Amino acid sequence: MTALDPGPTYGGLTPDTGKAPAKIAGMFDAIAGRYDLLNHVLSGGQDLYWRWRAVRRLRLTGREQVLDLCTGTCDVARTMVRRGLARRVLGIDFSAEMLKVGQRKLRGEGRARVIPLVRGDAMRLPAATASMDAVTIAFGIRNVQDASVALREVARVLKPGGRLAILEFSTPQQPLVRAAYLWYFRNVLPRLGRLVSRHGEAYAYLPASVESFTPPSEFVAQLQAAGLTRCEAVPLTFGVVYLYVAERPA
Repeated sequence: MTALDPGPTYGGLTPDTGKAPAKIAGMFDAIAGRYDLLNHVLSGGQDLYWRWRAVRRLRLTGREQVLDLCTGTCDVARTMVRRGLARRVLGIDFSAEMLKVGQRKLRGEGRARVIPLVRGDAMRLPAATASMDAVTIAFGIRNVQDASVALREVARVLKPGGRLAILEFSTPQQPLVRAAYLWYFRNVLPRLGRLVSRHGEAYAYLPASVESFTPPSEFVAQLQAAGLTRCEAVPLTFGVVYLYVAERPA
């Protein structure tokens, strides 16, 4: 991008894609009340399928202790416990309001004890070394100020042989799909998100952050650089989303 070519706009806005923790936390605090509804609507319900694919790849037995990082409103954590796939899930997020929404869900379901929630930073995890059998991150890694630092922290808290599953949006490469996707991301999603959430900046930042995020091949290299092995990048729904899986060496 140059002064003559400032790049795309999102719903008429050119958002700041900086990832200062206070800024990101404040943005998610502001949209927490409508976050679940918008996830389902803007993804056409596909978010439920994507999360289930990630959980399946962990090959959980029901005896594991799992960390759900960037847990948001706890949908992944609740899926694992509801299906009897984890003994205990620790949910960590740096948005206090998102955690409040998640806490209300857990109390309503009687699951607050088995899914404790902690406000924390992905780059300084409040968890002991080699304490987790598995880690999940659903649509949160691109919002971390330094993803490489967070991945090293994930590798630290995983037990030897422990597994990681990350879901993150990407930009499809097939030309027709890519063109339709970018049109939707730059024109429809920001305006619909702004209409429902009443927060224009958040739903301009979110699609812009996807376009600026690390390409899949480079992200796999980051996983490997963090000391993880068996790293894969699995495209879902025409490459709109990638499922990244990896393990801590045994």
